[in-house]
Amino acid sequence: MATKTCYYEVLKVERTATKQQVDRAYRKLAIKYHPDSNRDDDSATAKFKEATEAYEVLSDANKRARYDQYGHAGVEGATQQYGDVEDIFEAFGDLFGGGGFGDFFGGGSRRGGGGRRRVRRGADVRCDVTLSLEEAARGSHKDIVFRRRVSCDTCDGSGAAAGSEPVTCTMCGGQGQVIQSAGILRVQTTCPTCKGAGKQIGEPCGKCRGTGTQNEKAEMNVEIPAGVDDGMRVRLQGEGEPSPDGGPNGDCYCFISVKEHNLFKREGQHLILQMPISYAQAALGAEINVPTLDGPHELTVPAGTPTGHVFTVRGQGIVDPRSGRTGDLLVQVFIEVPKKLNDKQQKLLRELADLDHDSVLPERTSFLDKLRHFFDPEPEDANTGPTDTEKDS
Repeated sequence: MATKTCYYEVLKVERTATKQQVDRAYRKLAIKYHPDSNRDDDSATAKFKEATEAYEVLSDANKRARYDQYGHAGVEGATQQYGDVEDIFEAFGDLFGGGGFGDFFGGGSRRGGGGRRRVRRGADVRCDVTLSLEEAARGSHKDIVFRRRVSCDTCDGSGAAAGSEPVTCTMCGGQGQVIQSAGILRVQTTCPTCKGAGKQIGEPCGKCRGTGTQNEKAEMNVEIPAGVDDGMRVRLQGEGEPSPDGGPNGDCYCFISVKEHNLFKREGQHLILQMPISYAQAALGAEINVPTLDGPHELTVPAGTPTGHVFTVRGQGIVDPRSGRTGDLLVQVFIEVPKKLNDKQQKLLRELADLDHDSVLPERTSFLDKLRHFFDPEPEDANTGPTDTEKDS
């Protein structure tokens, strides 16, 4: 796997750079590597996309915080995948004072005039997937159902009735853009009639009413990788809605929700288990079986173990889906005090209490010494007489 360049190095800014400095740095690189200015340089597009990926993270406060703490792994899957440079034009064109970089470079990405036709990705869709902790830890296959818009099967997505064809929009003349004037200001905006398509439906399809799409219920089996956590997303590329003008399909994002477990709590890739033990087990030591996701594990509790002590069982946590490292199981033991005792238990405990009364335990002895000094502070030195000032007075 290729190593990614640090985003701060990509934009050539310091880690303390402000949002305005990040904007300026990206604007400078976008102009430098814009494909319209580098028609014979195939590497310019790659550098352009790399700068955009870095800008998307460093211009967002939440993403930047995760990146500063965890590096590229902290924003894995959180950045938009741009299939075409035109997607970037749509997303960040406002940095140049307009709706696209094409206007800034003299119309290179406008419709008509020999330039490229701007295409848009289809819309992304969402579905929710609920997993048990075991499914999230081991990975699983889940059947999902969601709804999306697809091309109309009657008009093949054209939106026009059979025997008719879309016609050039009379409002924008097929450009998809119109110029609005207000005094000395001239603003180019998307055509409100054709919504930027450049064409109008003369006779709309009776099934989709000219939209070119229809609702579909999608069902599929999805592989969920091992180690996913609550709030993560699994991307199904191309399973979203179709583009309105021939571009790539959108994606479907499966939002993961992990149910609470009745034994384990999860903290990142580690599992936490609170395990009750008896006073005798804590004082004398014992071999106990603790549950793990892979079955019981024998744990040695040394004699004199205090309540709240945490034992680490290596490699019994959850795998990290990015690094492949497996977390640990943290077993916190606590001494369970019985609420009801039979006569024999009471007798034995009273005998033990009598023995404990005379035993020397370092923590208790230290505490009792501090307590005695707190209630009965040492008197001032009796040999200390009055000061010279007090004698004169």
